[in-house]
Amino acid sequence: MKNALLTTDFQFPGQTNFYRGKVRDVYTIEDKFLVMIASDRISAFDVVLPRAIPYKGQVLNQIAGFFLDATADLVPNWKLDSPDPVVTIGRLCKPFAVEMIVRGYLSGSAWRTYKKGVREICGVAVPDGLCEHQRLPEPIITPTTKASEGHDEDISREEIISKGIVSKTDYLQLENYALALFERGTEMAAKQGLILVDTKYEFGKADDQILLIDEIHTPDSSRYFMADEYQKRFETGAAQMQLSKEFVREWLMENGFQGQAGQQVPEMTDDFVEKVSLRYIELFERVTGQKFVPADNAHLNKRIETAVAGFLKNHH
Repeated sequence: MKNALLTTDFQFPGQTNFYRGKVRDVYTIEDKFLVMIASDRISAFDVVLPRAIPYKGQVLNQIAGFFLDATADLVPNWKLDSPDPVVTIGRLCKPFAVEMIVRGYLSGSAWRTYKKGVREICGVAVPDGLCEHQRLPEPIITPTTKASEGHDEDISREEIISKGIVSKTDYLQLENYALALFERGTEMAAKQGLILVDTKYEFGKADDQILLIDEIHTPDSSRYFMADEYQKRFETGAAQMQLSKEFVREWLMENGFQGQAGQQVPEMTDDFVEKVSLRYIELFERVTGQKFVPADNAHLNKRIETAVAGFLKNHH
């Protein structure tokens, strides 16, 4: 198997903090820069699976970079540079404690809520008589609180403002930004024969300026449907062709794993790992319309360390 990056353990000059997320390792430098390394770890059902997927980190990092660059004229973002295929370095921001989820279609958790008879999702009224995966009259924002532990909770605009989680002025700006990004993402997806179904955005503040942070429009943070299949499948009630990591979840469920206590993660064979890697590369090419160029992963850690050190030296 090709080399894959499961974890990192760097000591960069001026390092003041380190945080390991489900898939990314995040280093803070001099409380000024954030070095985000996209590992090849893969998570599903809130569990990090035991084997890393070659090139997955590069795929996600480069998709996120592609969309951050393509939307920088709409919304300022945190990215300063991507000195390595799996690394993005940006400004350290104080994140807002909400995630802005924008939905153009009634899918996923919104559909599950709707099916129970609920007609107001996160304080947003949704019309009667809709079907699963139906396009909404216009995109809606269904924010969630960012939980440091466990699952994020749905919340309404009114609650966010009244509880002082985000000031009214800032929150309205976040809404405007989120809708503008979703519109751009929708246009870019359409050019690739895709439908951007729903996605999440995160924002933060640096020097009193609101910046878009984290990744955007990646298959890990967004749901895409195949546009040419959509109408026929919608009319016949067939499952939509998705471009996301849903196929990994499906494989796990077929093998008796849904992240519940006492369940064992099924054995991930070389063959399966290879298949997932190829699916991620396909995702990259479908979403960006660009050819994927796999990096030379022979000396991964050394390569990353050299690239980050070079950036820090130039920005000291």
